[in-house]
Amino acid sequence: MTAGWRDRAGVLPALLLAAAIAIRAIDFGNPVIHVDEQYYLLVGQRMLDGAVPYLDLWDRKPWGLFALYAAAAAIPGDDILGYQLLATLFAAATAWIVASGARTLGASRGGALAAGVAYLLWLSLLGGRGGQAPVFYNLLIALAARLTLRLPSLSPRAIVANGLAACLLGGLAIQLKPVAAVEAAFLGAAHLWYLARTSDRRRAIAAAPLWIAVGLLPTLAVMAGYRALGADALGAWWFANVTSILLRPGYPPGELAMRLLGIAAELSPLLLCAAIGWRRRNVRMVRERQLAFGWLAAALVGFFSIGTFFDHYALPLLVPLATIAGIALGRIPRVMVGTLVLGALLAIVERAVVPADAAGARAVAAVVRANSAGGCPYVFIGDTITYSLADACVPTPYAFPNFIAYTTEQASTGIDEAAELRRILAGRPPVIVASTRSLRIWNPATLPVIRQALARDYRPIFSVPRSGWRTVVFLRRDRALSRSAPRS
Repeated sequence: MTAGWRDRAGVLPALLLAAAIAIRAIDFGNPVIHVDEQYYLLVGQRMLDGAVPYLDLWDRKPWGLFALYAAAAAIPGDDILGYQLLATLFAAATAWIVASGARTLGASRGGALAAGVAYLLWLSLLGGRGGQAPVFYNLLIALAARLTLRLPSLSPRAIVANGLAACLLGGLAIQLKPVAAVEAAFLGAAHLWYLARTSDRRRAIAAAPLWIAVGLLPTLAVMAGYRALGADALGAWWFANVTSILLRPGYPPGELAMRLLGIAAELSPLLLCAAIGWRRRNVRMVRERQLAFGWLAAALVGFFSIGTFFDHYALPLLVPLATIAGIALGRIPRVMVGTLVLGALLAIVERAVVPADAAGARAVAAVVRANSAGGCPYVFIGDTITYSLADACVPTPYAFPNFIAYTTEQASTGIDEAAELRRILAGRPPVIVASTRSLRIWNPATLPVIRQALARDYRPIFSVPRSGWRTVVFLRRDRALSRSAPRS
């Protein structure tokens, strides 16, 4: 009998790639999918011009994430579309690994395909429409976890080699986001446990430091690179990647509770599928399923350890959840149909509700470009992609607006935010981008400074809608408005 289409090599990854493109294509070329990835791209672009993260442009994300964005920007063509296409390939590849892992746990072929599609749908629903860090590092963790699911069938020698590959993948993931260390630690510990129970303890004791060293290798390589730049550079790296994370203030408890409830509601279909998978015992695959649920528990620990509960921080949960959900999705047809239809409907509704702000962002950049000759504009609050679209210089290493504008970053950047703002304003930016947005988390030390400067030295020349508020461009009063600037 001829093999079914789902058995043919290459069909499943091709279907998942097509699904990834169909789900994500509406955002291709959109410069303002999320504020985070705008800044990642800006740093990556400026790295190609010689900028050094943490010295020339500050952030607390690992060097590897910026290097990945720099690689995307190095590809000829539109930098924005370039990173989004790269993210789509990563998402599709991760969905393929999810489907493969689901099969290992006993999911049917249809269930495995549905698990991959569910991953792609919920990736977009939870803020992963573009290039958030987990869109990339989920692939590395998924590959490491897929290797880990093989442990029950491996010989001691094969476990050692398997552990080397899994720990290296985990180490690379940590250089995209440090919280990946929690999942990587579990996967490494699982290898150690299986090696200890299938071999003598001496082999396990010998393998453990080797695996740890391989996992640390990517981070040690980055540290060595900064050490080569000097002790101050290494200190800047350490402060950004370690110290500043511990210094971040928290958000109000009520706000955190609402975010957590929202995430739980969005994940509820996959959580239900995972619960069904837990109840559907399979004696032949019990150890693989134990590993999968242990991985999910580790991902949950990582999620709660961050504690801010933005929706995109739940993206790492999707890989183990979707993998386990494949069991139920393949065994109960109405669960598969209901889950995928609900995911698709939520995606459609979200796109109908979310404003299309891409044209406005490009218009703002055009105004900034036309009026910034001879100086560096400053985005106090707004889209950092403005610097890229306007091909403008950046007046501060702390160009991500939150660092200076919000209380949630106060005292965690290692600077006096008000003093840095005064330094920027002393350089007399020709244009300042601000907003009509009303927030409870404005930095009380910097907000009066920018308001006074805008009232005294600047006049509004352009504004466009941005979500539920307006972005406003201010021109310095002693400068004439460029005739090439678009009108509001």
